[in-house]
Amino acid sequence: MRPLTEEETRVMFEKMAKYIGENLQLLVDRPDGTYCFRLHNDRVYYVSEKILKLAANISGDKLVSLGTCFGKFTKTHKFRLHITALDYLAPYAKYKVWIKPGAEQSFLYGNHVLKSGLGRITENTAQYQGVVVYSMADIPLGFGVAAKSTQDCRKVDPMAIVVFHQADVGEYVRHEETLT
Repeated sequence: MRPLTEEETRVMFEKMAKYIGENLQLLVDRPDGTYCFRLHNDRVYYVSEKILKLAANISGDKLVSLGTCFGKFTKTHKFRLHITALDYLAPYAKYKVWIKPGAEQSFLYGNHVLKSGLGRITENTAQYQGVVVYSMADIPLGFGVAAKSTQDCRKVDPMAIVVFHQADVGEYVRHEETLT
């Protein structure tokens, strides 16, 4: 377990800023203590410094994980957010999409959101902007990327894709045997 390099930190923060913008500072400086990001086996973990000090007594090869996995770095050094980060990013999301109850199951099976399943969308959402997908009952379901801007969503046909699927809470069930 080691701190992130400057390049790794930049890549990770740029990815998270697509979803929560300047609220990124609120993740690190929290009222209940200081939290940090650590890298272990190409995965980035979000952990309090208090727990990090306690984990210093465990050797790196014996340590499986620590804190909450926020994502991982691919072999091409790109950062991919994991669904486990949803509970931390959803309260700070700048752009949100609410989907109708009939489209929830489709999204949770890993499909994109169509215009016919779109309930609401945050005003002034730009095309290719990172969004957090919610049910109409305000339950966070996953991450996505806006395929159309808010203005374009109003005039497209019902079968057009408005949100590209990135991750959803259904992954817990679909990939149960491979999740780490």
